[in-house]
Amino acid sequence: MAALLVFVVFLAAIIVSIPIGVSMILGSAAPILLMSRGGVIPQIIDNTLSGANSTPILAVPLFILGGVIMAEGGISKKLFNFFAYFVGRFTGGVPCAVVLTCLFYGAISGSGPATTAAVGAMCVPFMVGLGYNKTWAAGLIAVAGGLGVIIPPSIPFVLYSLATDVSTGKLFLAGIFPGILIGLFLMLYAVFYCMTKGEDKEKIKARLDEISAEGFWKLFKDSFWALMCPIIILGGIYSGFFTPTEAAVVSVFYAIIVCLFIERSIKFSALPTFLTSSVKTYGGLAFVLAFATAFGRVLSLTHATAAVQEFIVTNFHSANSVLTVCTIIFLILGMIMDTGPAIIILAPVLLPAVKALGVNDVHFGVVLVCCLSIGLATPPFGLDLFVAGNISEDQPMAVAKKAFPFIIAFLLALALIVYVPEISTYLLG
Repeated sequence: MAALLVFVVFLAAIIVSIPIGVSMILGSAAPILLMSRGGVIPQIIDNTLSGANSTPILAVPLFILGGVIMAEGGISKKLFNFFAYFVGRFTGGVPCAVVLTCLFYGAISGSGPATTAAVGAMCVPFMVGLGYNKTWAAGLIAVAGGLGVIIPPSIPFVLYSLATDVSTGKLFLAGIFPGILIGLFLMLYAVFYCMTKGEDKEKIKARLDEISAEGFWKLFKDSFWALMCPIIILGGIYSGFFTPTEAAVVSVFYAIIVCLFIERSIKFSALPTFLTSSVKTYGGLAFVLAFATAFGRVLSLTHATAAVQEFIVTNFHSANSVLTVCTIIFLILGMIMDTGPAIIILAPVLLPAVKALGVNDVHFGVVLVCCLSIGLATPPFGLDLFVAGNISEDQPMAVAKKAFPFIIAFLLALALIVYVPEISTYLLG
């Protein structure tokens, strides 16, 4: 009964639009105040403070800051020109170059909305100038931007690690093949669309001739530092040279050195603005992270986690069956809930139950993040839809209609990721 009360109060608070962090505290306090179960109020306060006092948590704002600096430094344009040089002349090559840019930029920003904003601000006007439908281009960006939370280093993977104690390094490694697979499916649909709807070959050729005129080595030189960022960050983690949290620090200094001193695309006076922007982005999430520790502790004391595990193990008898149900739940929640809070709430409650049925904890994290990344591009609250719509000056629902075929392609890739766990776990050895 106490466990049920926690969830009822928490969900009721969310329904009446109380912030998620505050809803967690209300849900945590309800069984203590009404039933004298689940601990004591001072314990909630202590758990909240201990939840905020965590070294791994520092990786989140630091990865955000590094991504903001690289975005303002105009890195996305240089990446796009590099990829367009190789694939732009093929049918559907320009949209494919956009997807490739999102893949690599995701390895810099770790965020879906940041990837959508940085790549979309440059690519949507570029594609419109080549004759592509403006809203279709925005739909492509809205879905491809979700790759930013799958390709490592990924902020949602850091949050999943914080919530479950699963290795951040393993999660980063596990996200590589799923991210590439999803990108491949998005590119296949883009090629199919361009084959059936046609492209303005003359405009595309003229613009790509301008890019090619710069020469391969010039393009490679311009994009070199952006291409090296994920290699340095991930190489440092997997070689044991630094931890994921330290990698976040490295990403900030790398971004500053590249954009301030090498590319000279930002000014030193702009750094305080970037810091402010990062803090604003992280501020609300920081409260949720802190309150999540107290919320999880109360769930444990009221045996809520055990009750969820018993229900799942009793009603589901295989890894595939429970993953199917969880995937549907995650896709629905992704439409109405932000990625960070959804991971913090769902992961610690469901992971013990799915592990009991033989689901790998790293694979489960990849499935959860992939499902929620689709939510970034689905109505009614998909954040990437609003970002892409703002860039293209379209209504989010208009962008969503054009994004729908890309979402179908994403879902096809997701089905393979869900039911073929080796896609996620192969690199783990």
